Amino acid sequence: MASRVLSLRIDGDLWDRIREHAAKRGMSAQDYVVSTLVRDDFDERFQTAVDETARFYGQDGCTQAPQSAQSTQSRAPHCPQSPQSRPSAGIR
Repeated sequence: MASRVLSLRIDGDLWDRIREHAAKRGMSAQDYVVSTLVRDDFDERFQTAVDETARFYGQDGCTQAPQSAQSTQSRAPHCPQSPQSRPSAGIR
């Protein structure tokens, strides 16, 4: 993978905090910044995948039973081929 150079100006106090965070982890400031950006990029891509999965399966994973059936049955969701859990279960 090719690397690129990014040059930027940051506040002196922020730079000091970045160096402190990096030192606690035994990293250079550059490695710390890059790992932070990679982690943030992963989080965004993961959240996008979760959102797309939720849209694909529907927001709550299944629909409510028809109104006439609800009067005689419990009000639990009606899922004809219900998976064990939703794809986004436990993620938020």
